[in-house]
Amino acid sequence: MKPSTYSTGMRAEQAGASLLEVLIAVLILAIGMLGIAALQAMTLKNTRGAAERTTAVIQSYAMMDMLRANRGAAVAGNYNQGYLCEAPEDPAASQIAGDMDRWIAQLQQSMGPTACGRITCGAQTCTIGIRWNDERASGGEAIQELTTVTRL
Repeated sequence: MKPSTYSTGMRAEQAGASLLEVLIAVLILAIGMLGIAALQAMTLKNTRGAAERTTAVIQSYAMMDMLRANRGAAVAGNYNQGYLCEAPEDPAASQIAGDMDRWIAQLQQSMGPTACGRITCGAQTCTIGIRWNDERASGGEAIQELTTVTRL
């Protein structure tokens, strides 16, 4: 069999990929793998932020249940509290102090030591606020706040 020739009469004798082609392919593959690794790291950060927001909603609903269980005290404004980041001094003093102690302890256990909560109740509605540090999430702010309003 006759070797193939180009129109110029030169013989084509290339039998495989050159070293340069292999190096370029490996470089492109490495850049793609680094991109996937960066995407995975960002996904983990954002998943953490989403989990904290979900936990904040769950904790606000837990406090709503405590308020509904003691509706008279809630409507009277006995639960009203600005941002509280530490449990009350004597949680055994009253049901309200016990509820606040349990709630703040649960907040900080599930969301970290920077989590704080506030409650403002009126005659018909209560507003529950939860604040925490969300710097670790990509684009996260140092202080993240969730506010929930409910009817009693």
